[in-house]
Amino acid sequence: MPSSRRPVRIANCSGASTDAGIHMYNQATYGPVDVLTGDYLAEATLGGDALKRTDQSHPGWVPTALAGIEISLDVVNEKRIKIVVNGGSLNPKGLAEKVHGMIVERGLELRVAFVHGDDLMHKVHSLLSKPRHLDADNQDVELAKDTLSFLDDKDAMPIVSANAYLGFRAIRRGLDEGADVVICGRVADASPVMAAAAWWHGWAESDFDALAGALVAGHLIECSTYVTGANFAGAHRHPPAAFVGLGLPIAEVAADGTCVVTKHGRLGGFVTADTVRCQLLYELQGNVYLNSDVKADLAGVVVVARGRDRVHVSGVTGRPPPPTTKLAVFYRAGYQLEILINATGYATGHKWDVQEAQMRAKLREWGTLDDLDVLEFQRVGVPEENPGSQLAATTYMRVFAQARDRLVVASVAGAWSFCFMAHFPGMNCSLDSRTRSPRPFLGYFPAVVSQTELDEAVTMLDEAASQRRLGVGPPKTTEALAARANYDTADPRPLDSFGPRTMRPLGDVVLGRSGDKAGNVNLGLFVHGAEQYDWLRSLMTRDKLKELMREDWRDGYFVERVEMPNIFAVHFVVYGALGRGVTSSSRLDCLGKGFAEFIRAVWVPVPTRFLQEKLAKL
Repeated sequence: MPSSRRPVRIANCSGASTDAGIHMYNQATYGPVDVLTGDYLAEATLGGDALKRTDQSHPGWVPTALAGIEISLDVVNEKRIKIVVNGGSLNPKGLAEKVHGMIVERGLELRVAFVHGDDLMHKVHSLLSKPRHLDADNQDVELAKDTLSFLDDKDAMPIVSANAYLGFRAIRRGLDEGADVVICGRVADASPVMAAAAWWHGWAESDFDALAGALVAGHLIECSTYVTGANFAGAHRHPPAAFVGLGLPIAEVAADGTCVVTKHGRLGGFVTADTVRCQLLYELQGNVYLNSDVKADLAGVVVVARGRDRVHVSGVTGRPPPPTTKLAVFYRAGYQLEILINATGYATGHKWDVQEAQMRAKLREWGTLDDLDVLEFQRVGVPEENPGSQLAATTYMRVFAQARDRLVVASVAGAWSFCFMAHFPGMNCSLDSRTRSPRPFLGYFPAVVSQTELDEAVTMLDEAASQRRLGVGPPKTTEALAARANYDTADPRPLDSFGPRTMRPLGDVVLGRSGDKAGNVNLGLFVHGAEQYDWLRSLMTRDKLKELMREDWRDGYFVERVEMPNIFAVHFVVYGALGRGVTSSSRLDCLGKGFAEFIRAVWVPVPTRFLQEKLAKL
């Protein structure tokens, strides 16, 4: 462990498997850093990789992770920078051995380790003999109707992957043992950052406040450029050129777990209090952020700008972790397809009625209509009145279908083809027909598993590629999960007390971000200043969110709400909005990223003086 107690500079180099390897090299070369971390695994990545591995077309690890390490090894060796990534996916051992071979070939002085114990395929059926869904303890949540169907027909719907979310302890053990490169599979997104900070500062497993702060630091930087300008609700206040060549972020984590979020000055993008608050509110479960090694209480979180591209985050407190962790189970759920059909101009609603009636009638005639698990005719967009171009007058219908039987799904494309020349006036479509062919899709079951069921370990590779395995065991101290907080504001102000109001989009004064958490979507909204916050918390009740969702609200959904007063934020979770989750959701916005922008676009009575304050700042 280094003796210095200065903050450790941890640079993110990936937020998804699509992030190119050059980001790792840039983070290593454009300024001083101590540790490079990368999150390559979206919730569905492991399941998708498992499908690809069945025909031996995929190595089991993330190719962009290997690419980044390959081009960065020399500079990492020169600068003595550590690398911790979860790009090992289903095969962390294989990627570690590949990297070890590169190091030996180049004659570099770097040691490699890999973390394992997340893969529970060997015991998943016994673990699911009494299945426990992640949301099962919430009696107000209604699970999707087909949530447990895969357990009733294991041959037709086989499980393809089952990976537990690991924490920081095995990574940290590897760093303590001298590893320079640590390859992980399914560790929690922020675990590499937690491990780097715990190793650097010598934290104990019981330093829960510091660990909780590092968990939040990891959360802030693990999504690539999401904190340096990408996916930013305030983007319209900046010129398009500001979003070209965005650099990835850095977290400077202090000995007490507080952090400064920043970036290399020579890379593009920007870090502000608003970009940090947006990312802080992304993909949360509520005011308590869970990890298998700590619970982070966000109720008192504070975000303060400390100069250009420097934002300080503090006020996070920690509690012992829960005795369980999430187990992501993916299984073959059947087949799906989608057909995209365009309509232009006049009487679009009638055109869509014709399209749907024709296809439903043909499917009913063929006897497959009732065999479809999902059949939706989604109407996307509204044509511009008195349009300035044909494109401005064009919207589309997304026909989405799912069933276990491939031929049943194929009948939807057949019905479309049969009715093709009986189309409504002006029907048009792309000549690319790939989405009309049935393709397999995965179902997702987010389970919970006792941490005592895990055999979490790190294995060190030496110069001869021999292996030394070091187990870490479960957390020494755990604490049961309490019921999630859920409340409307305790002392709302009358909305007319804010003065004259004008009907305007909520987003004229409110920023926010949304994302997916299994079958749920989260939404964080925030404003600037105490007076605006009094209005926001008084306006945005649970019932108000249901009202703003309008046609998208379903009786089976459930809303939780909490407040984070120090950052002027209100946070919601809408349970059930994504069905079983991203891999099988019928929603066009299957990741929930657009939900916040939809809510911000809905018109509400906005105090006129807030609009004037906004204009004065522009």
